[in-house]
This record gives sequence, C-alpha cells and structure tokens, in this order.
Amino acid sequence: MIFTETKLSGAYIIDVKKIEDERGFFGRSYCQKEFEALGLNTNAVQSNVSYNKKKGTLRGLHMQLPPYGETKLIRCTRGALYDVIVDLRPGSPTFKQWIGVELTANNYRMLYVPEGFGHSFITLEDETEATYQVTGFYTPKAERGFRFDDPAFNIEWPIQPEVVSEKDRNHPLFTDAALVMAEEPIATQP
Repeated sequence: MIFTETKLSGAYIIDVKKIEDERGFFGRSYCQKEFEALGLNTNAVQSNVSYNKKKGTLRGLHMQLPPYGETKLIRCTRGALYDVIVDLRPGSPTFKQWIGVELTANNYRMLYVPEGFGHSFITLEDETEATYQVTGFYTPKAERGFRFDDPAFNIEWPIQPEVVSEKDRNHPLFTDAALVMAEEPIATQP
C-alpha cells in the first residue's frame, strides 16, 4: 500500500500498490502491520455500507464526540464520490481546515480519517456505494452534525448537492461549543 499523509495531520490517502499481469492485478487493501508502523488505529469494530441511488447525494457532515470517537477507513466500491473531512480537533494546527478526495470504484483509493474529524461525501455518479470500517460503535447521543455549506469551513463541493436528508439539511452551523459533550450521561450500545 502507498500511504500519503494529507495536510491534515493523521489523515492519509491510501492507494493500492498493484502487482499486474495478464489476469489483472493483485494488491493489498489492508495490512495491520503497515497501519501500525504509521501509528494508525487498527481496531475496527464495525463495517458499514452506504448505498446512494442518485448523483448529487450528499451525506454529512458527521462526527462522534470523545470518548466515542470513530476512526474511519473509507473506500468507494461502486461508482464515484467526493469525500470530505474536516479537522475538528480543538488545539490542532489545522483546526477547521478540510480536504476533499475523489474515491472511485476504479481508482481503489481509500481515505483514513482519524478520530476528531467531521466526515461527509457527495456522489459523483448514480448507483454509488461506499464501505467503511470504523473503530467505535455508533453512539447516538455522541453524534454531532454540521451543515455541509457552513461558512466556518467554506467547503468547495465539485457539484451542487441534489439529494440531502432533512436531518443533514437542518444540522446547526459550527461553533466550538458544539464539540463539548452533553452533560447528561451517555449509555453505550452493545
């Protein structure tokens, strides 16, 4: 695998190193030892699939607050999408900065997203599917969402969103206070 660290510390673009012949190619899409050598979290506890019918479907901007944060490893397995992550780690030198990466079924590219990042994507083709491994169990009370068009981030989307859920459309604008855990106790899910 080829790991390229992005301008956001701890976030990596990962390309499959292909060994090609007349049959096609073979390549590794995950190796615990290679991830650990870079100090990356390898403790995936859940695998998710996101299927999207229409081009222009936007999901996000989502995150889980500590101690229920999630590291994600994202890959597009069908179609194409533009994946966006925002550094929401207070004190980080790249706090509130974002990057976007085109992930397609044909480029086999992956995005490693550390805990403390917001995550969103927009589909670039109909019938787009993404899979992602996560290192934490989903905890509804720890979930936060922010608007995809929030001026605090000024994300430049490659196309206009056409399909956005009501929940995602109505996320609040970002404030630093939104990164503080609610005071009521949070029950963990099995």
